[in-house]
Amino acid sequence: MIETVASASMLIGEVMKVKKNHLAPDFPSGREKRLSIVSGLHGDEVSGQYICYEVIRRIKKNFEKLTGIVDVYPFINPLGLEAQNRYVPVFDTDMNTLFPGSTDGTVGEYTAALIVRDIVGSDICVDIHSSSIYMKEIPQVRINSDVAEEIEPYAKKMNTDVIWVHPSSTVMLGSLVYSLNEMGVKSMVVESGVALKIDYDYANQIVEGLFSLMTYMGIWNGESNHTHSPKIAGDKDVAYVNAESSGIFIPAIKHSDIVKKGDIIGNIVNVLTGSPEETVTAPRSGMVFSLREYPVIEEGSLVARIFGGTYE
Repeated sequence: MIETVASASMLIGEVMKVKKNHLAPDFPSGREKRLSIVSGLHGDEVSGQYICYEVIRRIKKNFEKLTGIVDVYPFINPLGLEAQNRYVPVFDTDMNTLFPGSTDGTVGEYTAALIVRDIVGSDICVDIHSSSIYMKEIPQVRINSDVAEEIEPYAKKMNTDVIWVHPSSTVMLGSLVYSLNEMGVKSMVVESGVALKIDYDYANQIVEGLFSLMTYMGIWNGESNHTHSPKIAGDKDVAYVNAESSGIFIPAIKHSDIVKKGDIIGNIVNVLTGSPEETVTAPRSGMVFSLREYPVIEEGSLVARIFGGTYE
């Protein structure tokens, strides 16, 4: 059932509507577990649109296998999605800094408040992201260390390659996931791929993870394929590789490759002089789970992240 969660009139005569697809058994008992799937907080992250579509399609195809509630919110920032803009157009605001929102605030804060109000009551919320145009990410779950013990059992079902546990001091306070966790709704971020593109292999991997999670929660009695066991990464397990010069980055490895300390990750070249500026090497051994996608680079820009932690 399609429901409008929030609606707001805009200055240009348009109406912004945030909608969800509410999927529930025909004869609910009132004791069903509830999963909320959120996508499109950033308008340039389109992979989540496909993931939401595929989850809804598969549930509808085998609707008799649904034993709980799945609420799917495909486009939390519909204007940004339409404009291919990371932020909310006109207001130029990052939607993921406005939570928990306020019904007495700006249009963005008002919308955020209604979204949170609608999600509250879920047993768990999965917020799907696709990185930025700059970095490509391997499928990963990101959770706050303050809630890691409680959420990790769910995160391990998400079929990702990595679970990255962040210290609480680095978590964005105005984000949807932070706000929901503060309200007692178990929530996690799932990130993969790169903005403005759909990596179908990664997206389908996460779709399988969502059905695996639904099975674990007792929401789904149908098929689910859990093919990836995650590696647990704390901040001490992750090395950041930053450029020491400007130019064009030419990678020497592929995303998700295993590298050894000292291996060449890529080269930064000067397109005006036709000469190399820097050879970027791995500071530690491990898996490259983030790699520069946008080739133009400035001194200090992030080139890669390398994970060298434990394997589950």
